[in-house]
Amino acid sequence: MRRYNSMRPPLNGSSVSVGIKNMEEKKKTIGVRGLLAAVVLCLCSVAVSTEETKQKQLRFKENGEFKILQVADMHYADGKTTPCRDVLPSENVSCSDLNTTAFLHRMILAEKPDLIVFTGDNIYASDATDAARSLDAAFSPAISASIPWAAVLGNHDQESALSREGVMKHIVTLKHTLSQLNPAGIDLIDGYGNYNLEVHGVEGSGFENKSVLNLYFLDSGDYSKVPSISGYDWIKPSQQLWFQRTSLELQRAYMSKPEAQKAPAPGLVYFHIPLPEFTNVVDSSNYTGVKQETICSASVNSGFFTTLVEAGDVKAVFNGHDHVNDFCGEYTGIQLCYAGGFGYHAYGKAGWARRARVVVATLEKTDEVSWGPLKSIKTWKRLDDQNLSTIDVQVLWSNNTPGGT
Repeated sequence: MRRYNSMRPPLNGSSVSVGIKNMEEKKKTIGVRGLLAAVVLCLCSVAVSTEETKQKQLRFKENGEFKILQVADMHYADGKTTPCRDVLPSENVSCSDLNTTAFLHRMILAEKPDLIVFTGDNIYASDATDAARSLDAAFSPAISASIPWAAVLGNHDQESALSREGVMKHIVTLKHTLSQLNPAGIDLIDGYGNYNLEVHGVEGSGFENKSVLNLYFLDSGDYSKVPSISGYDWIKPSQQLWFQRTSLELQRAYMSKPEAQKAPAPGLVYFHIPLPEFTNVVDSSNYTGVKQETICSASVNSGFFTTLVEAGDVKAVFNGHDHVNDFCGEYTGIQLCYAGGFGYHAYGKAGWARRARVVVATLEKTDEVSWGPLKSIKTWKRLDDQNLSTIDVQVLWSNNTPGGT
């Protein structure tokens, strides 16, 4: 509710001025119409390099599963000297960023994910003495476990000496990350950290060279740069054009020989700030989990949800941003899901455990020894309590239900 929103920084902070400066530099280079035209032109000639292709070779395991751990809003700062927020008095003794690190270690050991996705506000940069060192520490459990990981930015990652671009440039240098600064071959696109990853079928199966699950990552920005529009940022036309083009190319590849399919491979989308359509999920009361604060989306609707529906391949969207919301519900054929707050330096609710979301995609068994296309997508949450409790298990998509392939 309002108590949580009041903890967020004012919209006239340094992050806004940095963003305006970056946008003005782009405008000096090319006008707004020219920018859009250039994006369209670039999108028509996208080429994936050999190096990038190798980087994207995520693959389903021999048991036909691929597991993703979503970590939202770590708000990491300076480690053991950074205090926890909104915990019980009994938990407050010696509580720090290190509790966030310990929780991530526990999750990795318990779930053994194939990919970890960090959905923004990875660090609380205004409280970080050295943003680069804070980023290193925040992602260190994934790095030390040698697990592939991907990250997008939130609205707090750049509130330090490192610009938004600088933060993403640092992230892509870290070990085991599949994060990208932006799509290859596209120089003019809003934000930093727009990219996609392909998850191929089981090695040795007919789908080993096909992406049977597509992951899209986008930069949802920080705060509005338009003086007449207050509040949070949104996904821009240039990003939507890139998504549309990428989705179309992936669908064509999947529905072509060999192993040509009749429908697109399912897609999952990750970014930080929730879409306005999350409100529609709440209004329908058809969701699993809880809503305990206002849905803090942009004050304008960019139309990105409509773009996702029109694409036809996206089955679920995963966000962070609103720490004490953790619900997941369907609207117009797409599941809209929060992860719930993960980090101990982030605002939360005393007595309400920090949490993470797990997603497992499972392939269809074609015979005793082979695997085919995707059969289902399931999710649950894990709590940072004594038992690392599992809650709210639900099926997000199945090819046996209407809308399934």
